[in-house]
Amino acid sequence: MNTESIEEKLQSMGIRLPEASGPAAKYVNAVIVNGLMFVSGKGPGSQPKGKLGKDFSTEEGYLFARETAVEVLAAVKEQLGSLDKVKRVVKIQGFVNADPSFEEHHKVLNGCSDLLIELFGEKGLHARSVFGAVSVRDQLPIIIDSIFEVEY
Repeated sequence: MNTESIEEKLQSMGIRLPEASGPAAKYVNAVIVNGLMFVSGKGPGSQPKGKLGKDFSTEEGYLFARETAVEVLAAVKEQLGSLDKVKRVVKIQGFVNADPSFEEHHKVLNGCSDLLIELFGEKGLHARSVFGAVSVRDQLPIIIDSIFEVEY
């Protein structure tokens, strides 16, 4: 039986969680209601600016979505104190800042999905939706909001 904590697993994957970024306006990073944690939209920590299909490739978008998953996890850890309190990933929703002709939104969001499944295993399988956006805050290429079932 594997007793490795989620933080140890992240470390073995070569991922270090940053400090959770603060909200961009008057809201909080996360709210817990009836065992569900709703995490506000997060973007890539490196703060790239541009559109998928114009400034960035699908492959670059995948990496931005993976980087965004790390930002989401930082907000979850800040709220819970430990990622081991995540019972399951319920849903992720991606908003891809995309050129109107871009059609690979789902492949971009796979960057987040893949990381969550690698990290949490079966508990990381989730529902999801992804949308192309005309623009998003700060011209980020992707914003992801999420819902987790948690112990609190």
